[in-house]
Formats: sequence, structure tokens, C-alpha cells
Amino acid sequence: MTDTRIRRIHARRVWDSRGRPTVEAEITLHDASVGRAIVPAGASTGTREALELRDGGAAFGGLDVQRALGHVRGEIAAALCGHDAADQVALDRCLIELDGTPAKTRLGANATLAVSLAAAHAAAASAGLPLYRLLGGEPATTLPLPQIQIFGGGAHAGRRVDVQDFMVVCPGATNFAQALEWTAEVYRAAGQLMQRRGALHGVADEGGWWPDFDSNEQALQTLVQAIEDAGYVPGEQLAIALDVAASEFGHGGRYRLALESRELDADGMIEMLLRWTERYPIVSIEDPLAEDDLDGFARFTQAAGHKLQIVGDDLLVSHAPLLREAAAAGAANCVLLKPNQRGTLSETLHAWQTARELGYAGIVSARSGESEDTSIVHLALGWGVGQLKVGAFARSERMAKWNEALRIEEHLGERARFAGAGVLGWSR
Repeated sequence: MTDTRIRRIHARRVWDSRGRPTVEAEITLHDASVGRAIVPAGASTGTREALELRDGGAAFGGLDVQRALGHVRGEIAAALCGHDAADQVALDRCLIELDGTPAKTRLGANATLAVSLAAAHAAAASAGLPLYRLLGGEPATTLPLPQIQIFGGGAHAGRRVDVQDFMVVCPGATNFAQALEWTAEVYRAAGQLMQRRGALHGVADEGGWWPDFDSNEQALQTLVQAIEDAGYVPGEQLAIALDVAASEFGHGGRYRLALESRELDADGMIEMLLRWTERYPIVSIEDPLAEDDLDGFARFTQAAGHKLQIVGDDLLVSHAPLLREAAAAGAANCVLLKPNQRGTLSETLHAWQTARELGYAGIVSARSGESEDTSIVHLALGWGVGQLKVGAFARSERMAKWNEALRIEEHLGERARFAGAGVLGWSR
């Protein structure tokens, strides 16, 4: 007999893919079911994200998480023990009220999210279901279209290039497994290209090849060449997605491209990006303008949104009110969903529900500081988001997630569906 009341909440310090401390929560229910979750950490972050609580001081460069762990073991555990883990909304409401601040600045979003997500896993374990089935029920059968990094840049690669992610998507693939097969070949071809140029210098934070280019556009040229070298047709079988992460080098409507030693205003950024979309098979651009440039974001969306997925990350930070503000301005047509930007599953889901109401597409996304935790794969499937961004086709914290989706597709068998190109924001 199942009893989904929480009996025990524990927290431990574990280590992310950059070797930095992070929070893992473990919840045990009265029926002995257990759920665990590890919280990731970003490198390029929006200023309006919920707070990731760090200790400061000398240990680990100020990045230790003992305060967040103490909150989980102490007042969060005291408040939630006895609560029903299967009632996610009520549990998350308790966490929100317990913190009492708009951005989780008291307890820390890393503390609250670890507990929120661990509770969901515990409830799924009690029900004998994978998490995606608990979240989405029988209709949860659509594998997401993956966005996979080939070259890393920006804050993920010492700012060797200004653009943060040069990724591929596979609009021509018929299933998730095929999308991964094609991407594996492109990733390998890109590495061989870099090696022939004498420019193979390892990988960036998320596993993409370390960039060694004379310009941002040279990375696009090399990516197209890699697709062709792998034997595929650019723009048909595979296409390009970018995360510009413009907030990292833009402020007040001015954008400093350090690699190219030049500065652009918003119109110059828009013109450059539009020129790229004409020259290269780009189908998605994330954060083309900075988070403080809503007007520029809206102008770019007006110019390109009929043919391009335009994703808001720093602009929206998985926050429903910011989505409504952006929609009113006509900015973006897709939201990036990162649970640690809000601090609970319910708030992240609310952002996705708001996005659907407004006609936006969505992408569930990992962070640059990741772990073996595969929860976001289940969120993408269970919530029916349709797209998943994890990082590159390398490093175990990334491959754990791609491999989890493969297992789910195999388990679903004939019931499995693949989101494909139709899920892209501009094609909706």
C-alpha cells in the first residue's frame, strides 16, 4: 500500500561537471519510496533568475553550499515532513511561502528546487512510474527535438568567441535515435576539421569543441562544412541553432564583439544576425539581443520571427510575468525552461503553461554546470515541451541525458513519437 507522505528529507553536497559544489536532496516517503535530485548551476545567468545560494568566503572560491544544505536539513525538512509528495503544487507552495521572497534569496533556489524535484521523483517511485509518466500520463509519448552543441563559446569557453552555443538540430530525422546518430557524425566531423586546421584544443564547459576561430562567422562556416563532411544536407537533414547570449556582451543597446574588436548598436546586431540567417541554415536563435533590450528583441522578432525560432532565456528566465511582458511587446516566440531559474517545478511548469497560452514554443534546458541527474529529459516528455537542450554530444553529464531519452524511446516502442521540425516556434 502506498503512503506518499514525506518521512525524511536529507541533503548532501555533491559535485557538478565543473568540479564545484552543488545540492542533492533525498526524500524518503512513509512507504519507503525514495527520490533524489541534483541541482545544476549556470555560467551565463539572467539578472532576474532566482538566487543560487552560495556561502562566499575562501572555500571553493566562495561557491560552497553549506548554507543551502542547512536550510534543506533544517527548516525545509521541519516544514515538509508529513506533507504529501504527490501533491506537487501544495508542496511547492509551501516552499515558496517558507522562503518568503520573490527570488528565493533567503533559502536559495538551489535548496528549494532540490527538494521540489526530489519530491516528484519520490512520488513517481511510489507509483511505480517513470517521472515523465507521472507528469504527463499516457499521452506523454513524444520525444523532444534535441538541440546539441558542436562548438562552445561565450562564458562556456573563456569567451574565445562571442556567441555562446553553435548547435545543430535534425529537422529531417524520423526519430530521436536517428537525430543522435546524425549529430554524432557531425560532432566527429567537426573535431576532424579542427584537427586538420591545428585548432583542436579540447572541449568547452558543455562538451562542444573549444573554439579557435578568427570571427564568429567562421564558426558558422565550419559548422556547415562539418555537416557536409558528415554526409548530410545542410538545411534539410540538419540545421543550425545559435545561443548568442547577448546579455554577456551587450548592455544599454550596445554590443561589444571582443573577438572582432568592434561594437554594434541594436540595429547593427539585428542586421548581422539577419545576414547570417540568409547565408546559413539557421532555424533558431536564442537571446539575440540583451535582456535589457526588449525593444531590440521585439524588432528582431518582427523582422525574422516568421521564419525563425527566437528564444528568450535571460530575457524570460522561465518566469510567467516576463513572458506576458515579452508577448505584449512582440518579443520572442519560444521560451527556454530552466527549473533552477525559478526554484520549484510548479513555477517552471506555470511558465510553460503561460507560454502555450501565448502561442510560444518551448525548450527544456540544462545548465553549463551539470550532473548525472536526468530529470530534465522527463520534464520535456512529461510536460510535452517538444524540445530539449542539454549541451554537446560529449561528457557523461550530457550523454546521461541523451541516453535516458534513448531508453525511453525504446521503452515506448510503437507508441513513441518524435517532435521533429514542426515543434520549432516559427513553424507553429
